[in-house]
Amino acid sequence: MLSEQETEDEGITVSSRLFGFLILGIALVFVGIVVLVVVSLFLGSSGSVGVVIFIGPFPIVFGSGPNADWLILVGIILAVLSIVLFWVMNRRQIGFNS
Repeated sequence: MLSEQETEDEGITVSSRLFGFLILGIALVFVGIVVLVVVSLFLGSSGSVGVVIFIGPFPIVFGSGPNADWLILVGIILAVLSIVLFWVMNRRQIGFNS
């Protein structure tokens, strides 16, 4: 029979390096948003926006502004690249488990 302490210690273990990368990624997103807001306030010029939103494996891409075509193109390329990398890493993981 398992003791109460053994059942409390079970769960998903996350390495400190992975957690550090997660925190770094979130911090970089916030720093990027702050930089964009500050630059747009000081320069006051019209800007372009391109956004890629992933819902599961499906990317939704949209944008506006004079350079939105390029931003959407870069977003689509990054979306395809991330899906391909996910597929390759998944195939490697399946190969290691066999």
